[in-house]
Amino acid sequence: MEVKKASPSAPAIKWALIGVVTSIILTYTFDLSNIDPNSKIRWISYIPFIAFLCLTQKEYRDQLGGYLTYGEGFQTGLLYSVFMGILAAVFTYLYFAILSPEMIEKILASSEAQLQAKNMPQDQIDTAMSMSRKFMKPGIMAVFGLIGTIIMGVIIALITAAIFKKERPPFQTAAYDDSQPDSTV
Repeated sequence: MEVKKASPSAPAIKWALIGVVTSIILTYTFDLSNIDPNSKIRWISYIPFIAFLCLTQKEYRDQLGGYLTYGEGFQTGLLYSVFMGILAAVFTYLYFAILSPEMIEKILASSEAQLQAKNMPQDQIDTAMSMSRKFMKPGIMAVFGLIGTIIMGVIIALITAAIFKKERPPFQTAAYDDSQPDSTV
């Protein structure tokens, strides 16, 4: 009988789904609390992303009998980031195109107010706002969100894979599924 190795996709998909639900809850919590779209408090939403990436790697390590190579840890973190990025991009598009299209104008107004508070000349503000309007479209925001999530996930996965790495002792067999008897014995 073949020994089946656990798949890194299962925990990655599970935690990405939990992560996107958490992101949706945080998004609406911030909206209902009337927190400025450009507020630094919104950086809190990165904490669950990092926590769920770590939980993905830990769960996969547990499925592998408590051992995880650096490559396996990175692969699991990358898969989580890709799945999370795709799900978050879909939500971003739906949110800004259908659910809360007025939020784009709120973000732009907040950005313009911040530029005015810095005493920038009006022509520079107009140029900056003109560029911002070009990129503040639901489709573009979703694509940049996907790319940003994957890049951030890769960086974090490189770090956390080193933390969760636990090499199997060299003379121990790699039996990932102890419930299946080895037919070669």
